[in-house]
Amino acid sequence: MSENYSYDSIGAANASSSALQAGFVNRVFGWMTGGLALTGAMAWAVYNIEPLYKLVLGTPGVFTVLIILELVVVIAMSAAVNKLSSAGAAACFIGFALLNGLTLSSIFVAYEMSSIAATFFVTSGTFGGAGLFGYLTRRDLSGAGGIAFMALWGLILASIVNIFWYHTLVDRLICYAGVAIFVVLTAWDIQKIKRISFAVADGSIEEEAGRKYAVYGALSLYLDFVNLFLMFLRLFGGRR
Repeated sequence: MSENYSYDSIGAANASSSALQAGFVNRVFGWMTGGLALTGAMAWAVYNIEPLYKLVLGTPGVFTVLIILELVVVIAMSAAVNKLSSAGAAACFIGFALLNGLTLSSIFVAYEMSSIAATFFVTSGTFGGAGLFGYLTRRDLSGAGGIAFMALWGLILASIVNIFWYHTLVDRLICYAGVAIFVVLTAWDIQKIKRISFAVADGSIEEEAGRKYAVYGALSLYLDFVNLFLMFLRLFGGRR
């Protein structure tokens, strides 16, 4: 009788731990999906509402200011990771998603709608495959992720240089490199989220901190997805 009780207790504990782990992962993807939806809705609104269109895309300097604000929000969130509450992190993430929607409205001007939709589905498939690999693999991706993160800084520098000395071949090479980098970063970020979910499940991370880390995890995946989408769009998107 006591042995059966012991087995039942272990089974209940495992089930509870699995539920907490799954809940954390679901919360991350819920935030990420919500962020992408907000961004898409905002971008579509700017493109279709004339006053917003004129303000964001027709007023000199506004677009640049918005990009700077996006960088400020991301840097501020990274710097204040230990100070922000889960509610504060959520507010910053929502604000960033809306700001990014304002700037991404420009893709509706530059690319055909059918091309944007096709690229979104290609990105979803690629992101899903990379994420599944990161979640299932037993290999530690920290080394590859660290290299990809350092390569990202080189990619940013090369992109800035190519703005002033533009070359089509260099631009395509940057995009191919960007796809590879963000595929690796996606797998790495998913693996980190999985590890955090174990810590949440075993009680190493408190509930409030878990909610905050879910938002930060969602931000990482959101950035991976959006940048992967933009790289594919630059490579294969049909321009207007």
